[in-house]
Amino acid sequence: MKRVIVGEIGRPHGVRGLVRLRAFTADPRAIGNYGPLTDEAGTRRFAVTAMPDGIARIEGVTDREQAAKLTGVKLYAERDRLPPPEDPDEFFLCDLEGLPAFGEDGAKLGTVRAVQDHGAGAFLVIDAASGELLLPFTKAVVPVVDVAGGRVVVVPPGEVIIPPQPGEAAA
Repeated sequence: MKRVIVGEIGRPHGVRGLVRLRAFTADPRAIGNYGPLTDEAGTRRFAVTAMPDGIARIEGVTDREQAAKLTGVKLYAERDRLPPPEDPDEFFLCDLEGLPAFGEDGAKLGTVRAVQDHGAGAFLVIDAASGELLLPFTKAVVPVVDVAGGRVVVVPPGEVIIPPQPGEAAA
C-alpha cells in the first residue's frame, strides 16, 4: 500500500496534550479527513483533529509529556484516501514508484524503485540491469512523467555514469 506524508507533529502546546502540527495538505485543517494516519513505519496509528493556528489534538494524548514524545513524528496517509490532483500534470511522488523508466531512444533502462528527498532535492532510484541508478528529479533529467501512461523518460547526465576506476574493485 502506497503512503504519502501529510504532516509532522511538532512540539507540545500547553499542558493538555495538544501539539503544534505542520500539515502538508492543501487545507491544513483537513488533515484529519485522511486518517487514521500512521507513522513512517506504519505501525502506530493517529486520529488527528486539526484546530486553528496549526494546533492539533491527537486521540489518546492527554498531557504534555505524552505530546512531547511525539515531537518530530511524520504522519502518513494511504494514497487511495487522498483526492486525485486537479491538474493532470500533477502527481504524488509515490505514484512514480513501480513505473518503467525509458531512455530518450525508447530503450527500457529499468524501474523506478523509489523517489527520495533528503533536503537537497528529490531523486529517482531506478533499478536497472547495470545496477542502481540515482538520478536527480529535475526537468532536464526526467523530461517526461506520464503517470496515466505508466512511464517516465529519463536522460541520465554524463556525470552519473562513471565507469569503475582502477583499484576500485578491491575497495
